[in-house]
Amino acid sequence: MAQDATATLAPPVLERRRRRNWRRYAGLSVPATIAVVFIFCGAFAGLLSPDDPNFISLAERLQPPVFDGGSWDHPLGTDDLGRDILSRILHGAQVSLIVVLAVVPGAAVIGTTIGLVAGWRGGLVGNLLMRLTDIQLALPSILFAVLLGSIFGPSLRNVIIILLLWTWSAYSRLVRAEAISLRERDFVTASRAVGAGGVWIMRKHLLPNLLNTVVIVMTLEVAIVILAEAALSFLGVGVPAGTASWGRMITEARTFMVQAWWMIWLPGIALMVVAFTGNLMGDWLRDALDPRLRNVR
Repeated sequence: MAQDATATLAPPVLERRRRRNWRRYAGLSVPATIAVVFIFCGAFAGLLSPDDPNFISLAERLQPPVFDGGSWDHPLGTDDLGRDILSRILHGAQVSLIVVLAVVPGAAVIGTTIGLVAGWRGGLVGNLLMRLTDIQLALPSILFAVLLGSIFGPSLRNVIIILLLWTWSAYSRLVRAEAISLRERDFVTASRAVGAGGVWIMRKHLLPNLLNTVVIVMTLEVAIVILAEAALSFLGVGVPAGTASWGRMITEARTFMVQAWWMIWLPGIALMVVAFTGNLMGDWLRDALDPRLRNVR
C-alpha cells in the first residue's frame, strides 16, 4: 500500500519539479540570447560593420534610420559628421567587451585574494587589508575615477586601470565575510589538526566554497563596469576622441537631441539593454547557485 501511494504521488511531484525547472531556465533564455549577441557583435565588430566607424562623409550627415525614412546604406542613420551609427554601435560593443573581459576577472582576482587573506589571517594583517578596502569605499567613486582619468589622460588602457582600482572592493568584503565563516567549519579544523598549512587550506577548502559568491558578483559587476566605462567616456576622461564608444556617442549627440534623435537614443538603448541583461543574469545565477534560494521559485 505504501508503494502504491508513493507511485501515485510521484508523477505530480515530478511534474511540479519539471515545471519549476522549465520556468527557471525559460527566464534565462532572453538575457542569455542578448548576452550571446553582445559578445558576438563585440568580437566580430570589424566583420559585421557595414562601414568604417570613423569614416567621415559630410554629404551624408544626419541621415535618419531606415525605419524613419532613411536608406539601407546606413540602416541606423548617420551622425553629424556622416559616420555610420550601426558601425559605431558595433565597435562600441567591442570597446565594452574588452573592458569587461579585462576589468571583471582582474578585479575578481585582486578582491578575492585580499578578502581571502584578510578573512583567514585576521588580526593585524586582516585589519590593515580591510582598512585599505574602507579607504577605497570611502572615496566618491565617480569623482575618484574622473580624477584619475584627468591625471592619466583618456585612453582605453587607463580606463581599464581606473575601473580595476574602482571595483575590486566589491569582492573583498564579501569574500572576507565568507572566509571568516568557513574557517570555523569542521573540515577546516580537521585539516589544521593534521598539520595542513594556511595556503593549502585556503586553496583546497576556502576558495572552492567561495567560487559561487565570486561568480555571482562578477556577473553583477558586468553591468556596473559597462555603465562606468560609458560614464567616463561621456565625461571626456574615458576612451579618446575618435574611438567609437557608447558613452562617447551619447556625449557627442547631446547638441543634436531634437534634430537627430537617433544619435543619442540608439546607443543609449544598446547600453541600457546590455546593462539590464547583466543584472538579470546575475540574479538568475544567484538563485541557481544559492541552495537557500534554489527551490523558492
